[in-house]
Amino acid sequence: MLPTVRPGSFLTLHYRLSGPDGADLVNTFADKPATLSIGAGELAPAIEARLLGLQEGAHMRVELAPGEAFGPRNPELLQRVALSVLREHGDPDECYRVGDVVQFPAPDGRPGFAGVLRELGPTGEDWAVFDFNHPLAGQPVAFEVKLIGVL
Repeated sequence: MLPTVRPGSFLTLHYRLSGPDGADLVNTFADKPATLSIGAGELAPAIEARLLGLQEGAHMRVELAPGEAFGPRNPELLQRVALSVLREHGDPDECYRVGDVVQFPAPDGRPGFAGVLRELGPTGEDWAVFDFNHPLAGQPVAFEVKLIGVL
């Protein structure tokens, strides 16, 4: 009997994740396979759940509904941030533009988090609006996997 994916399984696999426009976001099929452990947080929980029960050698493609893979968009994660905070924690001479991804430090010194600049305050005002949602939150995605090995 072929090994089956269970919580804690160590996997060698090829996978592809594509966004709502069908463009590949990640694709290992043309390169080396990936290795990961189920439950270690390397894939979204909804994607890991789709792998559970698959046998070594399985090849499948699944469409995940909007928000299923990376959660729904949360309007509370759109935050107004003082530009003085950006200058204090980053390069004070940086010129920010809408669409820039900016890394913010966590308050406790742990690795920070990223936000996408969505709006700059009018000239003379010291604020910007950042979106801290995952870029694919609220979006449908497709996931294709070919399980090479299951331990």
